[in-house]
Amino acid sequence: PNNVSKLTTISLVKKRKRPVEAVAQGQVEVKFKEVTLYLVERKMGSSRRNFLTSLARSKGFRVEDVLSDDVTHVVAEDNQAEVLWAWLMGHGLRDVSRVAVLDISWFTDSMREGRPVRVETRHCIQVREPVVSVNCSPPTAVANVSQYACQRRTTTENHNKIFTDVMEELAESSEFNESKGPCLAFRQAASVLKSLPSAVHCLEAIQGLPCLGEHTKAVMEEILTFGRSFKVEEIRCDERYQALKLFTSVFGVGPKTAEKWYRRGLRSLQEILTEPNIQLNRMQRAGFLYYSDISKAVSKAEAKALGCIIEETVHWIAPDAILALTGGFRRGKEYGHDVDFLLTMPEMGKEEGLLLHVIDRLKDQGILLYCEYQGSTFDVSKLPSCRFEDMDCFQKCFLILRLEQGQVEGERGLQRDPGDSRGWRAVRVDLVAPPVDCYAFALLGWTGSRQFGRDLRTFAQKERQMLLDNHALYDKTKKLCLLATTEEEIFAHLGLEYVEPWQRNA
Repeated sequence: PNNVSKLTTISLVKKRKRPVEAVAQGQVEVKFKEVTLYLVERKMGSSRRNFLTSLARSKGFRVEDVLSDDVTHVVAEDNQAEVLWAWLMGHGLRDVSRVAVLDISWFTDSMREGRPVRVETRHCIQVREPVVSVNCSPPTAVANVSQYACQRRTTTENHNKIFTDVMEELAESSEFNESKGPCLAFRQAASVLKSLPSAVHCLEAIQGLPCLGEHTKAVMEEILTFGRSFKVEEIRCDERYQALKLFTSVFGVGPKTAEKWYRRGLRSLQEILTEPNIQLNRMQRAGFLYYSDISKAVSKAEAKALGCIIEETVHWIAPDAILALTGGFRRGKEYGHDVDFLLTMPEMGKEEGLLLHVIDRLKDQGILLYCEYQGSTFDVSKLPSCRFEDMDCFQKCFLILRLEQGQVEGERGLQRDPGDSRGWRAVRVDLVAPPVDCYAFALLGWTGSRQFGRDLRTFAQKERQMLLDNHALYDKTKKLCLLATTEEEIFAHLGLEYVEPWQRNA
């Protein structure tokens, strides 16, 4: 009897061991918080589903037992696409299009690697419906689409945002990786697609269009097939990309500084602020201090209000001063990240010291929160420059101004967080003051867009043997700088049809 009692006790202990193990597995730390799995039991069976669930959780994956809007990856085995999608659509999810519906092969690849692997076309379970009613002819005559953005008219109405948003994220990722070739290629492709007068529905419609290489076409085909780019989804989940994007969103922080912080193991803005060995410069300190405000978009109404403030300030100092709003707002954009102004005087040399007087006046008004002034380093004897610099040599100042609620017209008023009871917000403003004989060139350069300006300079050099920047237009064959008092005259020198500012959103 004693032996029987011992055996019974041992067997009871063994039977109780499994639930203890299950609890321990459930307590494994979730390593991949951006991924939430759901395993479809149909065809897989409950026993295999339970085993795969435990396996995934043991490797740090989050697995849900119930299908919900939190799920990012649905994994199925031996299911017909039509049946699976019909079942999935019947669950009333808010946005099924954002869920990756995958074959078990993606799961096994991920378990083998010990991390979520990149979703490839072969992993996806997708119902391919033949498109019979879509017009697949080119959206515009191929012969009319130039390789240069300065010969295309691109308004803010973008019919191919589904592609261009992806291209711009791929370009940004390439820029973080210092891959200049791919970065430029994706930006050029986005620029061409933005200029098309209608949406692209199939690859046949883009045959013959410039600046669309094989890599770009492969990305577009993936979007046309699955409604998403798996490469971009992978990039968005990449820790380094997330960190660099976050760090560079701070005023005064560029890609090199962001990379340095990332390599030191920093991943959040709070970690940077609490790291004793990091010394922030004045601009970066202001960037962190007003981050909540200046990381928000600036509306057209806010830009207009700031325009009134700057105009009143400038003309109080110099009634005959010339002032222009530049940047995206001059191109007709509804929102921007800051507001840029160009100002000069009708008489050469009178612009010197103008910005310093403006800064003092803004300070007296109590609305200047931050200022960095850079004096002019412009030297006409050093023209022409064979190398374009992102920042020109004119005197300029980078400001953060206090904008009051009552100064902004319209129903929305200031762009603020819900619950923000302040009656003001901080806004980034840049002022640039070139001499009047450079004003037209500076206006052209500061209006943008980035790709339009790049292609304009490339066109000048390759097609006209000229050098163009924010300071001058130099004719290499005549060996002289060409004079221009308006943007129209610059286009005429280049033999180009004038493109209005609102048509330069390439």
